[in-house]
Amino acid sequence: MTEPLPPAPDRFRPSAWPSVLLPLLLLVVFAMHIRDQVHFLEFHLHYTPPPPDLVVRFLVGHGAARPLFHDPHVIAYLALPLFFVTARALHRRARDRYPRASRAALALTIVGTVYLGGLFGMWTAFYDGLAHVDPTQVEGATATFAALSAPRGAFLLTTTLAKLAFAGLALQGLLLWDRGIRSRIAAIGIALGSALFLAFWDLDNWMAIGSLLMLAGLAVAARTDPGGQASG
Repeated sequence: MTEPLPPAPDRFRPSAWPSVLLPLLLLVVFAMHIRDQVHFLEFHLHYTPPPPDLVVRFLVGHGAARPLFHDPHVIAYLALPLFFVTARALHRRARDRYPRASRAALALTIVGTVYLGGLFGMWTAFYDGLAHVDPTQVEGATATFAALSAPRGAFLLTTTLAKLAFAGLALQGLLLWDRGIRSRIAAIGIALGSALFLAFWDLDNWMAIGSLLMLAGLAVAARTDPGGQASG
């Protein structure tokens, strides 16, 4: 009789790297937002936006001198395709056991990512446009920015729908739950990390922790076969 094949080595599959890259890029975005260690350790339960006049005056005074890629919104905007890749990778792992729920979660992330693109696109346009405002027009620019970024109307609708991207990822994470320890770690990391985004939207330190949890969960999932068995 032929001897059984040895177990597959415990390592990342090449197809898993793009999904792990998503939380890494999100960490870069939040690191650029967080000013210092004190700012990171200030945990709040509700987001209070900075006064529009401070944002506008800073951008008018310094924004034009900064390269476009120094704006974290641009990095987040360009990373949007990774949401599709990540959702698809998680769907491959859950679809055999929960086909309908996994398809619903995939659809949520796809729809939410469309609106997330609109949200990041708006912020990218706001910040880049304000950076080139004539300093003599600061008052008018401030009033315009305050109206455009107020949490109501079209802006609130886009922000709310954008959250569906993380709701889908959270559901996909829960669907990974299995008897195996790795499946449970992956499920907790992805679901809890995504839940922190939903619960503490726009709070950079909470979302940075959420990104770390997602990174841990996706890294473990990358070592787990689509059928739910850990490789190795």
